[in-house]
Amino acid sequence: MRNERASSERPHVVIVGAGFGGLAAARALAGAPVRVTVIDRRNHHLFQPLLYQVATAGLSPADIAQPVRAVLKGQRNTQVLLDKVVGIDTAARTVRLRHRAIAYDHLVLATGARHSYFGRDEWAARAPGLKSLEDATAIRRTILEAFEKAEFEDDPERRRRLLTFVLIGGGPTGVEMAGAIAELARKALAADFRTIDPASARIVLVEAGDRPLAAFPARLGEEARRNLEALGVEVRAGTRVTRIDEEGVMVGNEKVPAETIVWSAGVVASPAARWLGVEADRAGRVVVGPDCAVPGLPGVYAIGDTACWVDPASGRPLPGVAPVAKQQGAFVGRLIARRAAGDGRPARFRYRDLGSMATVGRKLAVCRFGAVQVTGLPAWLLWGAIHVLFLTGFRNRLAVASNWMWAYLTFQRGARLITGER
Repeated sequence: MRNERASSERPHVVIVGAGFGGLAAARALAGAPVRVTVIDRRNHHLFQPLLYQVATAGLSPADIAQPVRAVLKGQRNTQVLLDKVVGIDTAARTVRLRHRAIAYDHLVLATGARHSYFGRDEWAARAPGLKSLEDATAIRRTILEAFEKAEFEDDPERRRRLLTFVLIGGGPTGVEMAGAIAELARKALAADFRTIDPASARIVLVEAGDRPLAAFPARLGEEARRNLEALGVEVRAGTRVTRIDEEGVMVGNEKVPAETIVWSAGVVASPAARWLGVEADRAGRVVVGPDCAVPGLPGVYAIGDTACWVDPASGRPLPGVAPVAKQQGAFVGRLIARRAAGDGRPARFRYRDLGSMATVGRKLAVCRFGAVQVTGLPAWLLWGAIHVLFLTGFRNRLAVASNWMWAYLTFQRGARLITGER
């Protein structure tokens, strides 16, 4: 294995992960007296909050993704590597890749999270999660193929199973997916088939808690439930999934035959804590200090979904959402830049809660900004404007805004493509 060490006296900052946190850290180091290397196993930055729209044929993959090299092309002190991290040697201060090792002076771990099936990993084959473009296009194919198969199915029971969609997990992803599938069936596909009525599709949202959007204020969670039910979605709150097999889902004591099942019930952190050999919380996140540094490992930081940072105000870890990752990434980047400039003063990360939002369907959304709660059309417009604003790249902003305007005026979805082979 080749070991690549610094060729200059400038400190070398290695950032693992080009998600929200990793890119924020890299951008904060633009112009700093350091060398930066960003490592990711994919060549693109993905705007995950809109991934469900790719899965439900509302947007194309290129609308919500941007090549990492294009994002960072203006930073002369930054290099991008397309590779997979397989471990970290903290004693030698190197990041081990598949065929080489990269030395670091500062290391930022922004490796995100993956699906957690709570010990039932065998469910993954029947209930895929939604974390990547590959996940989204595979789920899109499954959803669209279900309607195509139902069109030529003579057996009524088999047809009902094909037209039943189960979303497991009532967080923002589950809520937004349920609403999007309902609108796809009842609006975009309504006139496209001759044998079946797409509007007869059954969409079931299963949530173990007492209401969807449990992290939102209770009034907004109940508003989301009412909106979903108005779209024809069956909301099964306070009910757990006990089995998933080839025939469908066992929801409590009821068997729900279903062809399409999507998992959004839980996540677990990447193997970063195991790489470092340090303490992790129950979700596998690296326990970090007030400055996002890993205790006992000088120069090593963990951010976003990789980190367990406890908010001193609430005594609870911060949620795994994009604003947390972006703020922590920017903070750590600025902190490393100061360290490189000789400023060794201690620093403490402070999180600014900018609110939370979720869309349920056309002109239906819920938003919270501090004590202010917004629902309905105003919330939907805010949701759309903020998501377009935070997309990476002008082309993506223009493409998403145009697609949404077209869908609003015509009720059509322009990315209804079945690609790949099953």
